[in-house]
Amino acid sequence: MVINRSVVKRWIDVLIASLALLVLVPVGLLIALAIKIESPGPVLFRQLRYGRNRSSFYICKFRSMTVTESKGDFTQASRNDVRVTRIGRFLRRTSLDELPQLYNVLRGEMSLVGPRPHAIAMDDAFAEVISNFGDRHLVRPGLTGLAQVSGFRGPTEALEQIEYRVQHDRLYISKWSVLLDMQIMVRTVFALTGPNAV
Repeated sequence: MVINRSVVKRWIDVLIASLALLVLVPVGLLIALAIKIESPGPVLFRQLRYGRNRSSFYICKFRSMTVTESKGDFTQASRNDVRVTRIGRFLRRTSLDELPQLYNVLRGEMSLVGPRPHAIAMDDAFAEVISNFGDRHLVRPGLTGLAQVSGFRGPTEALEQIEYRVQHDRLYISKWSVLLDMQIMVRTVFALTGPNAV
């Protein structure tokens, strides 16, 4: 019996995301409490992103800012951004703000590994100036990706940075294998607190 590669990838996503959520429940509760104590507003931040085949979904994150730009125009976070809370700065440096996206993985909107989803306004703008940008939407977006572990994570302040990211995303899509996903997940552990974490 031949098993479709996308089915295998989905099985791995569900298994690892389920185990991770069970193990990290106490961590998530502590983060939620810290966010509520520090500043008013919701614990979770939800924002529309493009998924596979440009289908839209709400990505989930722990709120790390005093404002939540969930629709329309959007200003990406920068270094020393005054909107970022104290707990938010820690969450962003360690990527713990991304933990709720395990729920997006279980829902089938995201994968553990794939091109990182941008805010829709950013995607629409980049698609007009970068060739083959839309190839990123051929697969589910990921919690982490080849671009991120290769040094292209964090704010995209120059068009060249996005072009490099897209090159790595397209390379990942063309070379995908279970082994590649496992390698990227292991490398992600060492990239979590790198210089591009904001």
